Amino acid sequence: MITFFDFLTIACFMGLVLAFFQLTSREPRMLLHFLLCGVIFAVANQVGNAGSTVFALCLIAASIGYAVLVIRG
Repeated sequence: MITFFDFLTIACFMGLVLAFFQLTSREPRMLLHFLLCGVIFAVANQVGNAGSTVFALCLIAASIGYAVLVIRG
């Protein structure tokens, strides 16, 4: 099954991986923060595929916002 949320969350995850390697010092603590974001992307994918579009988009936005705060902090 290929849906909009599959593409969106995989693109966000790829951006997360690129941000980890390009914008951080690659510390294990930073990796744990990014792992949390990846898990939230996976949950958002499942929620979006189940039909809760607004909640899934809110989860994706929250995860991206958290990643940005972690990178800037």
